[in-house]
Amino acid sequence: MEPAAYDVIVLGGGAVGENVADRAVQGGLTAIIVESELVGGECSYWACMPSKALLRSAQVLRAAQRVPGAAQAVTGTLDVPAVLARRDEFTSHWSDAGQVSWLESAGIALARGHGRITGPKEVTVTAPDGSTSVLVARHAVVVATGSDALVPNIPGLREAHPWTSREATSVKSVPASLAIIGGGVVAAEMATAFTSFGTAVTLIARSGLLDGLEPFAGEQVAKALREQGATVLLNTGTTRVSRTEDAVTIELGDGSSVTAEEVLVATGRTPRTGDVGLEMVGLTPGSWLETDDTLLVKGFDWLYAVGDVTHRALLTHQGKYQARAAGDVIAARAKGRAVSAAPWGTHVATADHQAVPQVTFTEPEVASIGLTAAAAEAAGYPIRVVDYEIGRVAGASVRADGYEGTARMVVDERRQVILGVTFVGPDVGDLLQAATVAVVGEVPLDRLWHAVPAYPTINEIWLRLLETYGRPTT
Repeated sequence: MEPAAYDVIVLGGGAVGENVADRAVQGGLTAIIVESELVGGECSYWACMPSKALLRSAQVLRAAQRVPGAAQAVTGTLDVPAVLARRDEFTSHWSDAGQVSWLESAGIALARGHGRITGPKEVTVTAPDGSTSVLVARHAVVVATGSDALVPNIPGLREAHPWTSREATSVKSVPASLAIIGGGVVAAEMATAFTSFGTAVTLIARSGLLDGLEPFAGEQVAKALREQGATVLLNTGTTRVSRTEDAVTIELGDGSSVTAEEVLVATGRTPRTGDVGLEMVGLTPGSWLETDDTLLVKGFDWLYAVGDVTHRALLTHQGKYQARAAGDVIAARAKGRAVSAAPWGTHVATADHQAVPQVTFTEPEVASIGLTAAAAEAAGYPIRVVDYEIGRVAGASVRADGYEGTARMVVDERRQVILGVTFVGPDVGDLLQAATVAVVGEVPLDRLWHAVPAYPTINEIWLRLLETYGRPTT
């Protein structure tokens, strides 16, 4: 049988792969997605959407409890089965029929099965029934297979059958107790969610909580978790894990141990590239794929990678941003159109380097963009750090009694532009886009003084940060 030919073949039908294919089709090309699981991928069914659905109900309940009048009206407790049912709606009950329908409407073909690169611009697909077919790309193959949870080599951990983020976000009933190994975003968010469900949560982090963000972010989230009833063990190693019929025991570096009904491992991610045929084109199976800013894998003129597999920024929104750039540049190159590969150009993912926004949906939320003070200093920027307590802003006091939170602005003193911003506090996620625009646009501080925040909103924090900094010299 003659191999089926498409302009672009995309390995992986998650949100990132969908965006590559969509942009390529909009650019006048044909595209096919190869997917062995659910179209829509990790974010839709096991990560972003179900996790946020699990977190939201308790967040709303606590917000009401912080406002007199509303607090008196809230007399019940969290309805956990209702939360899980709402989560199921967000995942479409793990059916991808809607996503498949969208592919059809967008003019994107779909091959169900496992795809492996078997030669330059060639992919062999093994269908669920074991049959195989060959696809040939006229212009590009894109690896968008994402990442899996990393299970570290702790003695006994694999044998204990730990949860990963997938099991945690798709849980059908909540355990009485849960131990979480890890201190990153997944660990912090799942600790927040399960504590709200009434589960006895113990979080065990080898170093601090939310390392890589401003230190006060992890400190404030750890404080809140403890107040909500979780046990938070920082700078604590795990030496061994064992499971009996009804419990898991985690042995710690100090000789003590923790026993729980289930254990969740949330210690990072590993690229899902172990069985996509990288060895057939001279690359190492299981490796991250290094790309240039047009998402072209280095050393190739036809192989692209987007999303988690690039290890540039393991966030869905950042992967979709890369995908849009890649789809557009593949179409431009295929059509012989000019390619804009300069920083911040049409066909590049420049923001991956120093302008990555992220919200951690803990209580309090953590919203950040750009460089932390430590990262900016390490990069050699002459900086000034400005902190302000968000609770002192009128809009915050209206939002909730006893509002607590912190804002930090990291300023490049030479250019007088913002390098990074971090907000910690209730509902700060929606403050982030203004900060992102300021960082990406390199808006001078003297111009930001004219961006007047509406009163009384939490956005007044911008005025207070600028007042604390002082009028820039010109």
